[in-house]
Amino acid sequence: MRVGLISDTHGLLRPEAKRFLHGSDCIIHAGDIGGPAILDQLASIAPVTAVRGNNDHGAWADALHQTRLLTLEGVAVYVLHDLAELDVDLHAAGVRVVIAGHSHRPKVSERDGIVYINPGSAGPRRFSLPVSVGELRIDGDKVSAQTVELDVMIAPATKTIKRARFRGGQ
Repeated sequence: MRVGLISDTHGLLRPEAKRFLHGSDCIIHAGDIGGPAILDQLASIAPVTAVRGNNDHGAWADALHQTRLLTLEGVAVYVLHDLAELDVDLHAAGVRVVIAGHSHRPKVSERDGIVYINPGSAGPRRFSLPVSVGELRIDGDKVSAQTVELDVMIAPATKTIKRARFRGGQ
């Protein structure tokens, strides 16, 4: 099973992210979505599970859970936006994978047999952090994860060019 991972879109779903997510069996958005249109676009690729981020507000966001506990191919996956707000005994819940966003820093790590994945930020670039997404692969009882930095077009700085008109003679 291929699970596409995305977070911190902040209202911008880049074409590069959509291309990466194509072929996913499902998509998990770890919050700071930016609006329901993002979820609609993702749902046109694969079924979506999303959690509310600290910047998601309004009636559409109120319908989202703060956390989700999913079972994908027999693997328990816990999803939240900010890892600092984790308040669950993961081992007691049988969780094997935790997915969180918020920091905009892509990272995969393992602690005490639990895989932690932050797909980073797929939305507007923040500081010098990469624009990234991730994927979780589940094959029986084996799980693997990676983050991928997207090669995105960066808009060139707008330059104001002053033109002087030359009038001949004098």
